[in-house]
Amino acid sequence: MAAVTAAFADIDLAEDAVQEAFIVALGKWPHDGVPANPGGWITTTARHRALDALRRQARGRELQNEVALESHAYGDVNFEEESPVPDERLRMIFTCCHPALSSEAQVALTLRLLGGLSAEQVARAFLVGETAMAQRLARAKRKIKAARIPYRVPEDHEMPDRLRPVLAVIYLIYNAGQSTPEGAELCGEAIRLSRIMARLMPDESEVLGLLAVLLFTESRRPSRTAPDGSLVVLAKQDRTRWDHDLIDESHALVAQCIRVGMPGPYQLQALINAVHADAPTVEQTNWPRIIDLYDALHALSPTPVVALNRAIAIAEVHGPVAALALIDPLNMRNYYPYHATRADLLKRLGHDREADAAYARAAELAPTQPERA
Repeated sequence: MAAVTAAFADIDLAEDAVQEAFIVALGKWPHDGVPANPGGWITTTARHRALDALRRQARGRELQNEVALESHAYGDVNFEEESPVPDERLRMIFTCCHPALSSEAQVALTLRLLGGLSAEQVARAFLVGETAMAQRLARAKRKIKAARIPYRVPEDHEMPDRLRPVLAVIYLIYNAGQSTPEGAELCGEAIRLSRIMARLMPDESEVLGLLAVLLFTESRRPSRTAPDGSLVVLAKQDRTRWDHDLIDESHALVAQCIRVGMPGPYQLQALINAVHADAPTVEQTNWPRIIDLYDALHALSPTPVVALNRAIAIAEVHGPVAALALIDPLNMRNYYPYHATRADLLKRLGHDREADAAYARAAELAPTQPERA
């Protein structure tokens, strides 16, 4: 998708062409075999389909030579050439995160085009309905065309303004990967992009903070799922199975952030994860420290999700009544962890009937069978 957009500078054309290329592959590969370079095959086929589409348009002949020259530079192989942003997908992310688009449109469009997420998954990431999200995505693509937003690498002085939505995209790609069957691949892509960002901008502490958050979270992957595919909650995870190489790398990144001394939301999340990583058990976790960090995070990023997670930490120190008082006013009726949290707190208080209703609502909203279970 990124390589074809680079060649044609038209997101809608590229999206249609890539979809057609996959349809062709579904027809050919079962009989002819998977090519040696599937990505190159898809990209080349998509480029040919896009050229065919241009030829059918009045302006096609005028653009044909120009497009052929540009697309030749990408060849049929891996599109990993060195440049200020050394990856086509990352260039595409920066393009989608152009300041002419709203922050929400920047993140949603990039998740849809490059994160491998469906409109439904993007909608879930934003806690909105699928129809509303589809309309937002369409508006964002129209804006790119109308404003003639170029597909190009930002100049060095432009990078900081593009940074916040780019980091949000990478973070949400990872989160989406945690709740899908093919999640390991999505999570790996998010970590790969985050490492590229850390190489590009080693002095940006929020970039390092994001990478630390992702690596801390990834370190727990081996213990997060039981052999039967069911989810294992934090309190019951075998911490000896956590990836301590990733934890050590994350701690080193956090230490770099602390030396900079300008804490942002990702750095604070990394610090919270560091406290969890250092605790031998849930019971021995330094919950007061986690509450302090959530207080700081909520001051910087007062979102409902942060408020919910802060309330969970408060429940560990001050009990379920204090936590319920904080989460009941939150407007998260379509967010299943909200209902699961209420259910757990109500259960602790012995309010079984209300807890059952909350668990039922959480199960109804949960997107995968392991989460429903």
